[in-house]
Amino acid sequence: MNFDELTINDIKRDLLTKKYSVEQLVKNIFLRIYEIDNEIGAYLTLCEKSAIKQAKEIDKKYRNGEKLGQLAGIPIAIKDNICTENLKTTCGSKMLEDFIPPYDATVVKKLKEAEAIIIGKTNLDEFAMGSSTENSAYKVTKNPRDYTRIPGGSSGGSAASVASGLSFMSLGSDTGGSIRQPASFCGVVGLKPTYGLVSRYGLVAFASSLDQIGPITKNVRDCALTLDVMAGKDILDPTTVETNKEKSYLDSIKEEIKDIKIAMPKEFFPKKLDIQIKNKVKDSIKLLKSTGATIEEISLPITRQSLSAYYIISSAEASSNLARFDGIRYGYRSENYKNINELMVNTRNEAFGKEVKRRIMLGTYALTSKHYNSWYNKAQHLRNKIKKQFECVFQNYDLIISPTSPILPFSIGEKIFDPLDMYLSDLYTVSANLAGLPALSMPCGFSNSNLPIGIQIIGPRFSESKILRTAYALEQELAIKQSR
Repeated sequence: MNFDELTINDIKRDLLTKKYSVEQLVKNIFLRIYEIDNEIGAYLTLCEKSAIKQAKEIDKKYRNGEKLGQLAGIPIAIKDNICTENLKTTCGSKMLEDFIPPYDATVVKKLKEAEAIIIGKTNLDEFAMGSSTENSAYKVTKNPRDYTRIPGGSSGGSAASVASGLSFMSLGSDTGGSIRQPASFCGVVGLKPTYGLVSRYGLVAFASSLDQIGPITKNVRDCALTLDVMAGKDILDPTTVETNKEKSYLDSIKEEIKDIKIAMPKEFFPKKLDIQIKNKVKDSIKLLKSTGATIEEISLPITRQSLSAYYIISSAEASSNLARFDGIRYGYRSENYKNINELMVNTRNEAFGKEVKRRIMLGTYALTSKHYNSWYNKAQHLRNKIKKQFECVFQNYDLIISPTSPILPFSIGEKIFDPLDMYLSDLYTVSANLAGLPALSMPCGFSNSNLPIGIQIIGPRFSESKILRTAYALEQELAIKQSR
């Protein structure tokens, strides 16, 4: 049987009917990892012994008819910038090559309480800074659809693990599109929740006001189920809030979308947009219209400047957050120094990669007293304007729809020496982070060369139910269209 084609819902059904055991499922996943992950490079660390041990314990619960968690027996992967107790967390960096956290991130704790089984930690751009997963200190992850192309980033390892059947759900982090863009490039579903819906406690910070943890799954249903497990207030993260939703996200996805009014910003569909992306997204929009949703073209002009604001703010916060890595308290320490200043300088020079250094330098420059008002302060003013423009749109519309990325997955090495060109792949995703909004990417078709194309759905704060409901309706319509 092809275990790699299963969804979380399939596995839950099969385990209840005893079609196979959790132990069989987990062992099969590791066999597949050993078979193909040397080529893909999705994982940095595996935890086979603990996973099989947990699988046996859950099998015993199934046999005894005991109460089970919502994700009991589901093999999952965790992006390697999310802390896992007694399991290495490197952030894809030489700086943290031997760091083993003494605690679990809140999301990891919740997934363990739901009895999900952690298979391992996935590769990423160093400290989540990148759009291709080529900036890891350890390996380059490849797109499972085409090994010559990148899987997106920074959560490229997480997206690749799901797309290749090496996990059935993975956690990613999204600072400017790092869940949605790799989900689009690998042909899976990725959700960046509202800022504050999911705890960031235990996430190694890149840009604290933008970072958000979210799920990557094979379909919308699995995404909704996982979000039910992850969401909620956390006393360890004061930015989280309590949501008083009437239904679970999973229960809400099957409701009709005839009452949904969707905006389509013309700025996200310029003439230079890849024609294959434009056609597939517009075909999906037609399908949504056929279900009863109302879709109208609007203008959202300020989003053109969002990329500039994003890279100034995120780099400034990265400069501040990464100052803690100095070779003194923990992490990598240079052996070449004569005094404390040399220790800090040499440690950071030796352990940080080029992209991390680039963003630290940009952020530090923007925060200097000479340039603070002309760069960082202006970027924050622009961020507020972006928030207000989205608020104006959501006074008249429920959701916004767009392509996830303006480009198809590019070849490995194609943009690594041209960072400005690579930054443009985040053009359609960064606005949601700046405004703290939820956004989901899902596959809506393939290019002529069989590369996945993603469509993005953005909503107002805490509108995840509406986003998931719309995405589920589109997913069903796409499945019907493909079966004809």
